[in-house]
Amino acid sequence: MNKVALVTGASAGLGVEFARQLSKRGHRLVLAARRGERLEELAKELGNARAVAIDLSKKDAAAKLLADLQANGEVVDLLVNNAGFGLIGRFAGLDAKRQRQMIDLNVGTLTDLCRAFAPGMIERKSGAILNVASNAAFQPGPNMAVYFATKAFVLSLSEALHEELKPHGIKVSCLCPGPTRTEFGEVAGFGGNAAFDRLAMSAPEVVEIGLKGLDANKAVVIAGVVNKLVAVATRFAPRSTVRKIAGAIKY
Repeated sequence: MNKVALVTGASAGLGVEFARQLSKRGHRLVLAARRGERLEELAKELGNARAVAIDLSKKDAAAKLLADLQANGEVVDLLVNNAGFGLIGRFAGLDAKRQRQMIDLNVGTLTDLCRAFAPGMIERKSGAILNVASNAAFQPGPNMAVYFATKAFVLSLSEALHEELKPHGIKVSCLCPGPTRTEFGEVAGFGGNAAFDRLAMSAPEVVEIGLKGLDANKAVVIAGVVNKLVAVATRFAPRSTVRKIAGAIKY
């Protein structure tokens, strides 16, 4: 069986950079995302990657991806759960199906993939999982309510798995980026925001921080000094203040 690193959401943004940096580290890669043409181009660029075009927000997507890996004789030794998206707008006004799709991808498939690969890692006494959350995980987010809630789930799950799997020799980290220069803002609906652009980090530096944090088996990896300060501040400020500040942010 061939050991591989699986990167979800690998057709854009942080996913592309995860693939590039892991390739440089010598990993064989399986790249999973919805946009097949982009994946194939990236796989050709890297030379040690295989593309799997799949919509991970669909029902049973994780099971289909697992079956594809098994059919190709591949064992996931490193899982990078990067796939996800956000939406801006009032909860009651955003499309209900699209919000549910966000939950299914950001939470459902991420959880399914962790569950699919953890038993094998336990059996082999090796492996690593890097779940990509966000600094949004540390507070409620009026005007991005569901997105913030999904990332809070990812953070909580990751911290729990970190403790559960550590005795088996498995590393689990949760990467919490702040604003990052990717396509995320355009998809969510706030591309071109001046404040976002001023604070945004580059994808390569965020990914490098995330992988170094995983190497050190840090349970929570916050990218950037400003983002660390924000995360710490939310722990000490009253919840009523935190949510009012979050709700006042103009995207």
